[in-house]
Amino acid sequence: MEPIVISTWKHGLAANQAAWEILSSGGSALDAAEGGVRVTESDPSVHSVGLGGARMRKGWCSWMPASWMPAPGRWVRWQPWRRSENPISVARRVMEATPHVLLAGKGAFDFALSQGFERTNLLTEEAFQTWLRWRRGETDTREISHDTIGLCALDSRGHLAVACTTSGLAWKLPGRVGDSPICGAGAFAEAHIGAACATGVGEEALRVAGSFLVVELMRNGYEPAMACREACRRIRQRSVRESLPSRPYG
Repeated sequence: MEPIVISTWKHGLAANQAAWEILSSGGSALDAAEGGVRVTESDPSVHSVGLGGARMRKGWCSWMPASWMPAPGRWVRWQPWRRSENPISVARRVMEATPHVLLAGKGAFDFALSQGFERTNLLTEEAFQTWLRWRRGETDTREISHDTIGLCALDSRGHLAVACTTSGLAWKLPGRVGDSPICGAGAFAEAHIGAACATGVGEEALRVAGSFLVVELMRNGYEPAMACREACRRIRQRSVRESLPSRPYG
């Protein structure tokens, strides 16, 4: 089977290249998806994923959720308590070394340390200065509020995998969870059917289980483009989102 890789947004080009090098040399979809998104996680010029990612309203480093879904296989999500440059690799370790589907909070970070992953300072000077400008009212949420990296890979053996990782919506409230780490919202894959991932405002994908919806529509005969259009139609139909406030709460 001819390998395929596809990912989100312009920074996905570098991720695609890294993933393609793995796929074209006979590597697995799982290795390709991980290798691809790690490139984006480690790129400080991408302001909404990994190193140098978006801040919370109070200036903390954002939670760095990452999720996996190999097909055939199982879903796993890791949402740590900050400070891991490559959460996608930790999420894979959760999948391979534990029976769990989800690890979150300080326990998730402790697991990462126990597996040999290093604590990383994710705050870059550029990210800090961007947060200061927002605090002064010189920028708003929309400036860096999306660009989750989601990547779908198909290897030569016909195996699918989808990986999704992000810093989340800029200036979000502490405790906010978006679509990226939620099965069927930010990403979904099913053997012999297809894989899908989402980016943008996570609340919208959550409301319609967007990635699951795309794959399920393909199962029922929709071409991929038609399935994506239908998912977007439902998002527009059901959206109740109001503009996020541009200033801190409280």
